[in-house]
Formats: sequence, structure tokens, C-alpha cells
Amino acid sequence: MERNRIRNRKNGIGKNRKHEKSMKIEELETGKIETLLQEQGSFFVETDSAEETALLGQKLAEESRPGQVYTLIGDLGVGKTVFTQGFARGLGITEPVSSPTFTIVQIYEGGRMPFYHFDVYRIGDVEEMEEIGYEDCFYGEGVTLVEWANLIEEILPERYRRITLEKNLEKGFDYRKITIEEMRQQ
Repeated sequence: MERNRIRNRKNGIGKNRKHEKSMKIEELETGKIETLLQEQGSFFVETDSAEETALLGQKLAEESRPGQVYTLIGDLGVGKTVFTQGFARGLGITEPVSSPTFTIVQIYEGGRMPFYHFDVYRIGDVEEMEEIGYEDCFYGEGVTLVEWANLIEEILPERYRRITLEKNLEKGFDYRKITIEEMRQQ
């Protein structure tokens, strides 16, 4: 558990190491994530279990607002679904959450706002997103989370939050480095 920390990355590029600050995930109080993103542009969290990965998703969702779009980037089996399940829990959604790999989008309306969960791994062309009506979700009354969003970058909104999940087996089977970045397209 000692490796379970948050490290701020000044200017979102990680080169200014002397400004790194470590914090345990349990120390992330309400409003802390928003403050870190506003002040630093990005930060990362190291987790050592699926429960901690889900907890980070939950804490992020507790601070989310309608109209926000979050993207999830990471290899197969890195924990995107676990993170998403925690995110749904943070919105107050109690029904089971799974990756909508074949349906592309799953809409959950049982929480404090609608939750639009996309998995675009099987999208053949960005035009398929238009057929699904992605704009209603991205710019609607709920919050959107998109797995494999790197496949549809050209239609992402001007501002979104990118979440990158990475494994490092040298640090343990359940170890994850989760980077959260405030993104602005030009």
C-alpha cells in the first residue's frame, strides 16, 4: 500500500520532478481532483489493487459535472472496466456495469445524472459514432466516459479529461499507474 500515491506533474509533462507531491488515494478529499487538475494540468495515481483502481474512478465521478467527457486509454486487461465500475458507483448507479463492447454505448440513468459509457474498440469508422448519436451524449445533461477514445480523437470535444491506465509487472500484478490529464484540443 505504500506505493499507493498521487504524484503531481507540473505542466502536465512530468519533467519538473522537484515539484512532485505524493499523497495516498484515501487522502483525496472532495474537490481535490478538480484542484489538482486546475493547478497542475495533470497528475497520476499508483494503485495496488482493483479496489483502489475502482476507488479512484468513484472519487473522480463524485466530482464530475454534466457535460464532462472522460476518455480511457489503456491496453486490454489494464483495468478500464474496473475503473468504470467505480466511476458508476461514484455517480450513484447501483446496477451492474460492464463494457459495452458490442453495443458501443450503454446509458445508465439511475444515478445523480445520466452516465454514457462508450467502448469504441470495435468502431470501424468515426461515422458510426454519428449514427449512434454521440453528440447527444457528449454535449448532453450527463457525463460521458469513452474507452479506447484514441480511436475517435477527431470527434472529441474541445475540452475533455484523458485517463491513461498502465501496468508495470515489475511492481506487481495488480499495480496500475493512472494518469489524469486536462486536455484542450486546438
